[in-house]
Amino acid sequence: MEELFLQEYQPLVFAQLKKSIKHGRIAHAYLFEGDKGTGKHELSLWLAKRLFCTDVQEEAPCGKCSNCVRIAQGEHPDVIQIEPDGQMIKVDQIRQLQEEFSKSGFESRLKVFILSQADKMNNSAANSLLKFLEEPVGNFLAILETESLGRILPTIQSRCQIIHFSPLSKEKLQEKLQEEGLSKETSRLLSHLTNSYHKAVEISQDEWFNETKDAVKRWVNYLLKKDPQAFIFVQKKLLGLAKEKNQQSEIFLLLLFYFQEERDRLLAQGLWGKEINRAIEAALQAQKKLQANVSFQGVAEQFSVKIIYG
Repeated sequence: MEELFLQEYQPLVFAQLKKSIKHGRIAHAYLFEGDKGTGKHELSLWLAKRLFCTDVQEEAPCGKCSNCVRIAQGEHPDVIQIEPDGQMIKVDQIRQLQEEFSKSGFESRLKVFILSQADKMNNSAANSLLKFLEEPVGNFLAILETESLGRILPTIQSRCQIIHFSPLSKEKLQEKLQEEGLSKETSRLLSHLTNSYHKAVEISQDEWFNETKDAVKRWVNYLLKKDPQAFIFVQKKLLGLAKEKNQQSEIFLLLLFYFQEERDRLLAQGLWGKEINRAIEAALQAQKKLQANVSFQGVAEQFSVKIIYG
């Protein structure tokens, strides 16, 4: 399962790690850094399985032997997975890990630990882990996973081989968001606004975003019908949603998205013709005016007039 995911979502990172294993160049500590949903934990589990698998096939773990199955189920005694206890990873968790690692492996000489959300270590835990990495006990592999590299102590970073996980492509991001239960249109919209899965999920749960995307869609419907209500709607609804500069910019990003979404449909139906491309160009010009500190109301009303009356 992990292998298929990694080949599709992180082919470069996956190929790099496979090559390192093949040539016996495994680091003693890795720091996997990237957005949520980009495959960090999948690669951690794949690597642990690869090291413990009893039936490696074509440089890959079989996924079926006792070791592979127990790692997948979180039950292998020599593969320890640590997650935050509440909001933080605490020093007691790291001390318990050190105590565990001071013993020899239960079933092999190697031990692996996977530290999820490593940026959530408190100071005591981070310093305790640093000491452990500086003065390793026995034969072990450390894998730290983080969405926020800047929150990991530079001294810990320097003890690890850092592997960057690429953001998901628009298509892959849309797939992941739809798996989370978001509609096709909302998933496309979010991938238009960001290439970060974590940020996309955050935006999708934002009350302002959900109210505003519906409002902008109504505005676009008025504009496409060349309905004078589009001009009135700016004052009636949009001004109340556009109090902050970043909110004003996002409204025009949403506007562009909906116009671009409608373009193919309108062209296929023989409606608007080249006019839709001119409307999109006008939206881009409006964005530039907004960036040049022209008032949001002025920009939005001028744009409405341009679209309604040509």
